[in-house]
Amino acid sequence: MSRRIIGITTTVPVEAIYAAGCVPVDLNNVFIASEDPGALVAQAEYEGYPRNACGWIKGIYSIASTGEFDSVVAVVEGDCSQTQAMVETLQMQRVRILPFAYPYGRDRDLLRLQIAKLIEALGTTWEQTNEWKRRLDSIRRKVWDLDRLTWQVGTVSSFDNHYYQVCCSDFKGDPDAFECELDGKLTEARSAKPEWGKLRLGYIGIPPIFLDFYQYLEELGVRIVFNEIQRQFSMPFETDDLVERYALYTYPYDVFSRIDDIRREVAKRCIQGLIHYTQSFCFRQIQDLIIRQKLGVPILTIEGDAPTRLDARTKIRIESFVEMLT
Repeated sequence: MSRRIIGITTTVPVEAIYAAGCVPVDLNNVFIASEDPGALVAQAEYEGYPRNACGWIKGIYSIASTGEFDSVVAVVEGDCSQTQAMVETLQMQRVRILPFAYPYGRDRDLLRLQIAKLIEALGTTWEQTNEWKRRLDSIRRKVWDLDRLTWQVGTVSSFDNHYYQVCCSDFKGDPDAFECELDGKLTEARSAKPEWGKLRLGYIGIPPIFLDFYQYLEELGVRIVFNEIQRQFSMPFETDDLVERYALYTYPYDVFSRIDDIRREVAKRCIQGLIHYTQSFCFRQIQDLIIRQKLGVPILTIEGDAPTRLDARTKIRIESFVEMLT
């Protein structure tokens, strides 16, 4: 019997999905890594999605509506404010939705209830889920080490740092194969020659929708030594408690906990400036006002809409920011 494939709209307690014998698939990763992600955005617009809807939401919708998924775990609180409407359009196409919410204020009791409901809906147990937590944590620790090699040793590229951390949302649907790939990268990085570039920058905000962002930065001689949200996908904190793990995860909650995390990493990694990526039509754009006031470091805010290469205006702004700091 084939294993059920479960789509996820963002990072969720993936341990429960594996415990149920299912294969989790991060719909964001499938969308952005597809042969023509722009066509997926266009497909959603053709079916009636407005032009000013989030590009990520439109891409996720097109992937989720293919009929390839047994169900979709949709984060209806703590992620994109447009997810609920997307979920409703998917339900019109008879896509089975398993809602999940990160409770406002990190209420541990409510979070435990949400995880329990997900475990029950998937047909597994807390015991099996915690067994998978221990298995996945062993892989996460290796990703933490890859991150250390990025900012402390200089033998991991900006893109590879981004890539392996992003993959922790679903472990590419095959933790054993992903760990094997990761082990190869770690072996390579431990024997590589350090490459620091002329400037150490941090990247904050959701992963970029631009297809050539990291490549362009490295062409300018810049190293991204901190990827904020991507690092959070790797759950970079030691705890034996599954509920506490997802309570410490900063992305779904208030911006102030994110700022505290960013401030610590800026100091530890000797970061000279930050690039803050904001998605067009996203409520998180408003948080840029707070981030700029609270972080005492130069910040360049850039905005993306559709999955394309960097436009000329954004390239010029990045170049000017780099020149100002070097």
